[in-house]
Amino acid sequence: MTKARADDPVLGAGRFLELACTPPGPGRKHGWEYVRRHSSSGVVCIAALTDDEELVLVEQMRPAVGTTVIEMPAGLAGDIAGAENEDFAEAARRELLEETGYTCAEMTWIGKGPSSAGLTSEIIDFFLASGLRRTGPGGGDDTESIEVHLVKLGELREWLTACEARGALVEPKIYSGLFLAKL
Repeated sequence: MTKARADDPVLGAGRFLELACTPPGPGRKHGWEYVRRHSSSGVVCIAALTDDEELVLVEQMRPAVGTTVIEMPAGLAGDIAGAENEDFAEAARRELLEETGYTCAEMTWIGKGPSSAGLTSEIIDFFLASGLRRTGPGGGDDTESIEVHLVKLGELREWLTACEARGALVEPKIYSGLFLAKL
């Protein structure tokens, strides 16, 4: 989340999200409504690549779109009580282990950008995880049911097409993460 918009008025709030509105500005008669998180400091997304050039992806049901979504491992930073100032690389390590069961020798920051600049203030920090080792079961925390997939980079496009054919959606962050990682 960006702090630049933290003072905008809140139109409504839930447990984790707020609907806020900017004041009117140059060229705008009305303010701009957008969503922001009030329970985290940011979002991390991990391009995790095995030594065998397999991309580690996750699949889970996403109620907002009514189907499963193929994604890179990702999650919130600073969303745990007492760790509100969590380092983003540490959050990426935590999310990678929680969702996939993998630890990594190296977690390298590769870029950042907005997830949907017209809808949310959320900024995603992308990381490349290398030197992977499976040390746990993965699958997410007790609120998640995550399936882990290992996909050869050379077969990724065909595999994603097959996932779409069976009704899953593919999250565009996969392509952004691969681009930033230069894979």
